[in-house]
Amino acid sequence: QVHLVESGGGLVQPGGSLRLSCAASGIIESINRMGWYRQAPGKEREFVAYITSLGTTTYLDSAKGRFTISGDSAKNTVYLQMNSLKPEDTAVYLCYTLTNRNKNYWGQGTQVTVSS
Repeated sequence: QVHLVESGGGLVQPGGSLRLSCAASGIIESINRMGWYRQAPGKEREFVAYITSLGTTTYLDSAKGRFTISGDSAKNTVYLQMNSLKPEDTAVYLCYTLTNRNKNYWGQGTQVTVSS
């Protein structure tokens, strides 16, 4: 059974930092990509960042320069370092994977709240 488990969310003041982690287990096929989406109350789910198995990264425009995604392919783990956080970054952050069979798997999400 596939599990994606996120951790690292929490409450932080504007300008602060958080580091999210996501560990995937139970996936038999190769992972092509791991990344993050986020969903704020009353809003559509929004892409944040992903990293491919080759190390290529892609970011939401508003995350560029503030967020850094990295991964450990041996551990099927992805990280999202978030700096200079803003109140508009408040959302549930969801980890996902895309396998070489074009299957998507999702985690349950971790809450990030940016507030003074």
